[in-house]
Amino acid sequence: MIAIIGAGISGLSLAYFLQKNQQDYVLLEASDRVGGYIQTIQEGNYLFEVGPNSILADPQTLQWIQEWGLAEALLPAAAVSQHRYIYRRGRYRKLPSGPKDLLWNNFFSWKTKYQLWRETKQPVKNIPNETLSSFFSRRFGQEIVEYALAPFVAGIYAGDPDKLLVAQTFPQLKAYEQQYGSVIKGFRKNKSTGRKHSYSFQNGMQALPQGIAQHLRHIKYHSPVLAINRTGTHYQLQTPEGILEARQVVLATPAPVAAKLLADLAPQASEAVAKINYPPMAAVHLVYDRSAVKHPLDGFGGLNPRREQRFAAGSIWASSIFSNKCPQDQVLLTNFVGGSQAAKHYALDDETIFDKVAHELAEAYQIVAPPKHRQIYRWPQAIPQYDQAQAEAEQAILPLSHQELYICANWKGGVSLPDCIKKGHDLAQLLTQINCSVC
Repeated sequence: MIAIIGAGISGLSLAYFLQKNQQDYVLLEASDRVGGYIQTIQEGNYLFEVGPNSILADPQTLQWIQEWGLAEALLPAAAVSQHRYIYRRGRYRKLPSGPKDLLWNNFFSWKTKYQLWRETKQPVKNIPNETLSSFFSRRFGQEIVEYALAPFVAGIYAGDPDKLLVAQTFPQLKAYEQQYGSVIKGFRKNKSTGRKHSYSFQNGMQALPQGIAQHLRHIKYHSPVLAINRTGTHYQLQTPEGILEARQVVLATPAPVAAKLLADLAPQASEAVAKINYPPMAAVHLVYDRSAVKHPLDGFGGLNPRREQRFAAGSIWASSIFSNKCPQDQVLLTNFVGGSQAAKHYALDDETIFDKVAHELAEAYQIVAPPKHRQIYRWPQAIPQYDQAQAEAEQAILPLSHQELYICANWKGGVSLPDCIKKGHDLAQLLTQINCSVC
């Protein structure tokens, strides 16, 4: 039997594909709910996402969503979601959306435009442990780092581009440079491979894990694994209900939980995994009357570069993207406070955070009335950072598969929802192949 520990999106996907392959498994979840970081809170007419706000799905992911019976519940993002705004020189300015827009848009300087045009002629380098800041600076220029990369990484990944590694965070970009000699050339060569679109669900993102769980026959809730021991060719998992035996074990938990479970089995791997950094982040939701907000909010949201010294990392204009977030005559702005670049802001009390966020929003979006509703959700450990510590942890866990102990979690191989679903699919295929060869 295969024991999967953790019913987040990775563990759920793995369990589904194992079941589809007729493999014997059990999915153990410590809490009373599935989904992990995917959580939707409904308060009256409001839907607040406290984890991922959407899923950027390619055709393969959409096919799986259809398999799970969720196609009718899909909610495509509005067309305005293609517009991205960055705070600069006292207001939010639209990022260029294509080559022609880049040429005539005054967001970037002519020096940066020239460097972007010259990217295809930049020399290829293979720098060990290169950070995102270093990679983007040498290929596209420092202005791109400060006013595109840094706010994107802070708002979406709660990260710091000076610490995140390009080979771990965006391996495709490094691969493009090595294979094609240019990131831009790589995008041109691969632009037709599986276009992606953003979606949510009628009842919020939590519908995704709940939809997968409805297909599973072997989920055990309130079943934390207290310890794992190896006995011959099998593992013994200590649970509140007693000992559970499994031939193979998959850790689909956050890194801190995985580190504790690995402590006796693989001390060196445990020590490395425990060092993976999870910065704190708060999701701050504020609702306003639409008539009180003078800004058109015609985009996905607005991000704040570090050098602009704003309090929040940025905002998602949730009600502009999806129509199910609040009543039509109101707007919902989801703001992010904290992360690697501003962890000290997270440490403030709720009222201070509300006041500071509301003040910034009022100034930036010309809001002339106080919020009608507000909500805050704190993640003391938000998103795993793909920095040097994560790279070392990934190397340290490599030998575990030889002991039929596997990792399927967002701290290895990508943090996005499609990444996690695909990891579950691929590991299910591998385990099925291994088990069938033994039969």
